[in-house]
Amino acid sequence: MNPLKNILLAEDTPKDAELVLEGFAEHHLANAIEVVGDGVEVMDYLRCSGRFDGRTGGNPLLILLDLKMPRMDGLEVLRQIKADPGFNRIPVVVMTSSHEEQDIIRSHELGVVAYVLKPVRFAHFLDSITQLGVQCALTHELE
Repeated sequence: MNPLKNILLAEDTPKDAELVLEGFAEHHLANAIEVVGDGVEVMDYLRCSGRFDGRTGGNPLLILLDLKMPRMDGLEVLRQIKADPGFNRIPVVVMTSSHEEQDIIRSHELGVVAYVLKPVRFAHFLDSITQLGVQCALTHELE
């Protein structure tokens, strides 16, 4: 049996990260979630550099990406991910408070699988990713 892949959550607001983690726990999703606070840490995680030097386990199953982050914003992260053949097949879901039309358009142009506005109702979020076919990778724990 293959071990479950991690989910990478890029969120600089601790309260928002906590809500996502609670939502996954409430729905008994078994995948481990690694939380990073900015775009530089996303790229360090993927490249196994910086504080993730020596990390093993390959690419995450899914990236949940905030757009408005310090040091490197989500759109730049998305550009770098989609330009890199080693990372461009990782599904990315934008979870943001940005209602700006340009952010929505640019995110879709760069290949996000979903653009979810905060605050996130977790049941709706799960429905959305289920419809996108990601559900086969998010494995429920046996109760």
